[in-house]
Amino acid sequence: MRLIDTHAHLDFEQYDKDRDEVLNRAREIGVEKIFNIGADLESSRRTVELAKKYNNIYAVVGIHPHDADTVNKESLAEIKKLALNNKVKALGETGLDFYYDNSPREKQKEAFKKQLDLAKELDLPVVIHSRSAGEETLNAIDQVADFSANLIFHCYAYGPELIKKIIERDYYAAFGGLITFNSAGEIRKALEKMPLNRILLETDSPYLTPSPNRGKRNEPSYLQYILKKAAEIKKVAPEELAEITSKNAERIYKL
Repeated sequence: MRLIDTHAHLDFEQYDKDRDEVLNRAREIGVEKIFNIGADLESSRRTVELAKKYNNIYAVVGIHPHDADTVNKESLAEIKKLALNNKVKALGETGLDFYYDNSPREKQKEAFKKQLDLAKELDLPVVIHSRSAGEETLNAIDQVADFSANLIFHCYAYGPELIKKIIERDYYAAFGGLITFNSAGEIRKALEKMPLNRILLETDSPYLTPSPNRGKRNEPSYLQYILKKAAEIKKVAPEELAEITSKNAERIYKL
């Protein structure tokens, strides 16, 4: 069985003491590839360096909506430069977060649009962060261009109504530890509706640790618990879903 973790933050300091051990544990349970995601300019730089160091890690570079204020001509030029590395496979994570509102909403929308434009220019997929802003996120994307199958709603956190619109647009949705939470019934309903060929799996390490390890630091080896729950929801064998979602990841990231 092979797995691909499509969203992790292994460059974060939480892994500074045991990063190699974390990667070994992931490899032992079948995680063949990990996509490490930038959250700001500095973490995007670290992500590229991590991808250079480890053969099985690929990079995604971008600026999170929490840091929308830092998106300007200079930072976009740096992101573009980083994106030219052959281990960089997408732009992100970018999007809208109206739950925390760490940046003004208009600034978030502006920063999001600029990164979508850059992704179109570079012909790269986009990893989307969207929280408490589902319709607004889709509207912002619709105003830029038709991204067709080149867009991932990372850590899908909405219900079945929004997933219908994502399916109509032929986007991908990545599901993580949330689907194992007792409170996440609406997310599980969304996963039920999502076509198998558009589902991705992720951990979002070090966040959103799945049951039965809630309360611990998350890591890519815990993808096994997300796979098990997702397979149960989709009524397919875990081995089958592992292969399907791995092929989906390789397709969108053009591996």
